[in-house]
Amino acid sequence: MPEASPRLPAIADVRQAAARIAGHAHVTPVLRSQGLDALAGCELLFKCENLQRAGAFKFRGACNAVLALDDEAARAGVVTQSSGNHGAAIALACKLRGIPATVVVPEGAPQSKLDAIVAYSARLVRCAPGMAARDAAVADILAREGGTLIHPFDNAEVIAGQGTAALELFGHVGTLDVLMTPVGGGGLLSGSALVARAQADRVEVLGAEPEGARDAHDALEIGRPITDRSADTVCDGLRGHLAQRTYDLLERNIDGILLADDAAVLAAMRLVWTRMKLLVEPSSAVPLACVLANPQRFRGRRVGIILSGGNVDPAMAGQWFSSPDSGA
Repeated sequence: MPEASPRLPAIADVRQAAARIAGHAHVTPVLRSQGLDALAGCELLFKCENLQRAGAFKFRGACNAVLALDDEAARAGVVTQSSGNHGAAIALACKLRGIPATVVVPEGAPQSKLDAIVAYSARLVRCAPGMAARDAAVADILAREGGTLIHPFDNAEVIAGQGTAALELFGHVGTLDVLMTPVGGGGLLSGSALVARAQADRVEVLGAEPEGARDAHDALEIGRPITDRSADTVCDGLRGHLAQRTYDLLERNIDGILLADDAAVLAAMRLVWTRMKLLVEPSSAVPLACVLANPQRFRGRRVGIILSGGNVDPAMAGQWFSSPDSGA
């Protein structure tokens, strides 16, 4: 399914994506919290993609990729695989363009995210958990029915679209010392890094990853993508692994990936809720957890964080938010 020689997007593609999705994607706010600044010992600027359409940054990349299709390809429909947020984003983007969408979803995906996919009129196809099963199910549908694959992160238009969140962030706040995003498959971090590297002043670019899904962190250490691990984390949106395309972009453009365990992630999620009154899903809270765990590294610095999504599973919300000491 991936291209033989994956095309790596550039900053020009991000700017083109921003123009393409203008009027479709929300320009999300950048919010501050004096209380969190005091806890972290640095200046935190949160780009609130939890307030994006479909509840996550994923709509940016999905919208850009769907709108970039020519008319003939669009008529044949779109196929993708997703644990939830990208699937809902593709479903919404295809609904806006008036074309069919099929979303392959692994067992165990949050019901709230499945409900969103169906609400946007996409066809839902279940498969076994794991990236291999997801990819196989997509390949089968494409072989039998045709259509265009829009992968959740291994796609140049998707990556460029994800980068528009960082483009807006820098346009709103000017300079940053550090830019952080969560990393799963690497699409958001890859697109964000392209924007950071285009800034006049040097910006440190960091990914934030759960300990139980640390394949991106380890891949950059060993020099190749890791595709044969099973993730064990509450962060359902970060269970994917890097593709060759996102690995290449991260290897060239970022300064490292920090890790946080699930207990720290849930504590950070509760802090965002109690201090900022913002509902974010666990995947969104990993960067804040990493900042709080590394105070010396960030002290006195100006840190931009992309809050990637707010699609909290209602079935888990009571457990996650009930007590500062509750576990994953």
